[in-house]
Amino acid sequence: MPPELFGELIMAKEFGRPQRVSQELQKEIAVIIQREIKDPRIGMMVTVSAVEVSRDLAYAKVFVTFLNDKDEQAIKTGVKVLQDASGYIRMLLGKAMRLRIVPELTFFYDSSLVEGIRMSNLVTTIVRNDEQRRDSTEEDKED
Repeated sequence: MPPELFGELIMAKEFGRPQRVSQELQKEIAVIIQREIKDPRIGMMVTVSAVEVSRDLAYAKVFVTFLNDKDEQAIKTGVKVLQDASGYIRMLLGKAMRLRIVPELTFFYDSSLVEGIRMSNLVTTIVRNDEQRRDSTEEDKED
């Protein structure tokens, strides 16, 4: 095999069909939820953070986050509403994408974004406190 083709083969393996399908599903599901799902129980804005597709493309885990996700009950209700609407979302996906099999969708709440923001705030607070402590010890040395 010529070396220039070997690089293309590795690149093709790196982004296999399940990964490409999951990226496209993520985009399409986000659009469908934004435009088509009119349930008032999803009063908060929904973001599709990731989609994991099985190797046979028959099942997909859809990870979502909500804009105002402080209320645990609202999160559970939002995920339940999306799960209840999964058949409708699948039908719309079938019209939007050319797939032999439209994956069965299962929705999960993704707390990683919230945890990331919380960790970032903790680090910022610690750095700020450290700087204040350093400034106060330098003032004490000058006196």
